[in-house]
Amino acid sequence: MAILCLASASPRRLELLASIDVDCEVRPVDIDETPLPGEQPRDYVCRLAREKARAGAALSDLPVLGSDTAVVFEGEILGKPRDRDHALEMLAMLSGNTHEVLTGVAVSGPQGMLDICVTTRVTLRAISHAEAAAYWATGEPQDKAGGYGIQGRAAVFVSHIEGSHSAVVGLPLYETAELLERQGVALWMSDSAAVS
Repeated sequence: MAILCLASASPRRLELLASIDVDCEVRPVDIDETPLPGEQPRDYVCRLAREKARAGAALSDLPVLGSDTAVVFEGEILGKPRDRDHALEMLAMLSGNTHEVLTGVAVSGPQGMLDICVTTRVTLRAISHAEAAAYWATGEPQDKAGGYGIQGRAAVFVSHIEGSHSAVVGLPLYETAELLERQGVALWMSDSAAVS
């Protein structure tokens, strides 16, 4: 039985929640994801996470989780690629460099709106144009912020990560579990904690 409403169509976020035994009803919401003038990346992902959770709360009586992830390089938010050329351009920027992945999580529930932003630093090795083109041809990067998915084939490009791997995939599980517990969402270890 569902104990949480996920205000997202992301299969990756659903899989991450399932990995910690959180059964969700999925209620994708459609919000404008355009950054506000002068908005900082951290404020941007947290605002979108809250807006998604707020919109989801209108659709469900369960606690609602909203989340947003942004790849940021030198202060610039790199969204999902518009096309092949855009994807190759972003991978060329990230090639051999360290960038940040910011993931905002918001949970609406009995305690009101609780949110957090997690920053992870990711370093990619040098990626040749041919490798980037071959990666695009797999179809994997087409719906990924920054033009790559760390949980898939692009893992071979990642030379170092500092922070939460699951946050780069789409949901920082440690911090998300803390927010869910504060909202009274029972996690898999809740029963054993009560027994001991």
